[in-house]
Amino acid sequence: MLTRTGFLLRHFSKSLIACATLIAATSSIAAQQIQGTVRYAESGQPAFSVPVHCDGTGGISQQMTDRNGKFYFRVSPGHYTVYIHMPGYRDEQRSLDLTDTQSSEYVDIRLRDDGSRKTKPASANTPEVDTNIPAKAREEFDKGEAALTGGKKEQLEEATQHYEKAVTLYPNYLQAQLRLGTTYMDLQQWDKAERALRKTIEIDPKAANAFFALGEVYLRQKEYDQAEKAMQDGLAIETRSAQAHLTLARIYWERVAGVKEEAQWRPPLEKSYEEVKQSLALDPNLAAAHLLKGNLLFKVRRAEDALHEFEEYLRLDPKGQYADQTRALVEKIKKALAGQKP
Repeated sequence: MLTRTGFLLRHFSKSLIACATLIAATSSIAAQQIQGTVRYAESGQPAFSVPVHCDGTGGISQQMTDRNGKFYFRVSPGHYTVYIHMPGYRDEQRSLDLTDTQSSEYVDIRLRDDGSRKTKPASANTPEVDTNIPAKAREEFDKGEAALTGGKKEQLEEATQHYEKAVTLYPNYLQAQLRLGTTYMDLQQWDKAERALRKTIEIDPKAANAFFALGEVYLRQKEYDQAEKAMQDGLAIETRSAQAHLTLARIYWERVAGVKEEAQWRPPLEKSYEEVKQSLALDPNLAAAHLLKGNLLFKVRRAEDALHEFEEYLRLDPKGQYADQTRALVEKIKKALAGQKP
């Protein structure tokens, strides 16, 4: 629980870093790329429909691998962590630094059985593939994937055209519907993104990643009630998503923006704190979660505890978008704490 202890940092209250936008899905079109392939270590077969998370300077984003096990992120220059959490397999994580002179990074990930599953799925450990997808629909999907690799706005728009054709040819094309929704998110076309993600959920009510993306869509539009429900519905399916718990924490955090009465901002702040703790319990190296936790602690004037979280954020993401602001705040807190000592 967040308890009100420590001294009051009156002089630095305006320095609180608004990190809610930091950990939003990447919305700007950038030239940098992170690409890769996910395969099952035992069989070498491509891992289809595996959620891959990208967390770093440009924000948090998620993509599902295609039927060839491939994934692709458009990012801005900076530091990133690409990781996979998939029940039944060991967690995999890769750290990447993209400088201004680097246009892309390629990541090869092999999923290794963690020994928790009593039985293994047939067909070389690959999830069931929808064999009803027409060849023309697959062709349009592949064209959409190819268009995405350019990373420019016009290429994103081209990709949506191919995905739209794919789902017109086969409305139950789960992967195409999901990719259509996330690409519309990149274009900040929220209404279209919502429709595509809602259709994804109609096709597969257990598609937790679609719920999580939908929650992000609502959050970006400040529709907090709908965002909260979408995230909770997704977490009811996949409880061990650190990113989803963090997004839910952001929702509660943003609710208190501009609220002056403590009786009104305290309850959502408590919820935010519990969710960010859960996020860090699942992934202690999630830099954005440490930043948000630091902000939450700073809000209730737990300066020393906040300082620890800010320093941990800087350790994990020293080149992050908010690194300079965080360092300045860290120095102010240290000076204030030193001034309080007898």
